[in-house]
Amino acid sequence: MSWILAVETSTEWCSVALGRAAADGAAECFSRHEHTGVRSSSRVLPAVGEVLAEAGIRLADCAAIAFGAGPGSFTGLRTACGVVQGLAFGADLPVIPVNVLMACAESVRNATPNAPGVLATSALPAGAAVLVAIDARMDEAYAATFRWDDAGNEWAMEGAMQAGAPESIAAPEGDFWLAGNALTVFGDRLTAATRAARTVPEAMPDARAMVSIAQRALARGETIAAADAMPIYVRDKVAQTIVEREAVAAAKAAALAGQGAAR
Repeated sequence: MSWILAVETSTEWCSVALGRAAADGAAECFSRHEHTGVRSSSRVLPAVGEVLAEAGIRLADCAAIAFGAGPGSFTGLRTACGVVQGLAFGADLPVIPVNVLMACAESVRNATPNAPGVLATSALPAGAAVLVAIDARMDEAYAATFRWDDAGNEWAMEGAMQAGAPESIAAPEGDFWLAGNALTVFGDRLTAATRAARTVPEAMPDARAMVSIAQRALARGETIAAADAMPIYVRDKVAQTIVEREAVAAAKAAALAGQGAAR
């Protein structure tokens, strides 16, 4: 079966995975998933070399290279896209962009281990949606709702991706699980969490989940040329002004003070 290499650096984690489904149905996967902060650009290529060496294959033996296309950190998305373009050009391989929010939903569905914790092993109920909400910095969250389509053997995104204040993230209709670190970051401000049947804050963008998504995309022939690879940006603004940062810090301090007074 075909090997897929996946690279993901949209958050403070550098995540690289090399996987394939074996002929007997078992899965093989070699990975590095490390909290690197701003050092992803210096760690990603060594991590690629390590997983290839563990598998005992060359990059040219892969069928395609997947990358976390976004949404996420502006610099992180450019890092993954640029690295994958360079690798794909050199090895003459096609590329598969993967929505990082969908990858979070995939982790929930597969109960993919994700450092520093391990996802719950209980299965996502049939028909339940997954609302993914992750910290987007600037006092905002990225969010999207996904529901597994058995007929299409793929996730279907309901509506559009969102980028906004945590209070603005709408809960989907019916039963759903909430995935991503937005609940940890924003707490009660993420009001959609009150309706969630279960919360999985440790489900974050992970190259291992991207391998699974990319394998299905490859089977459908959904690859692109390296030259056409582009990050997914949900918002144009990538940084706050000094005044905006001070206002956010003041609001957080006031909220903490209020919580302390209430105790």
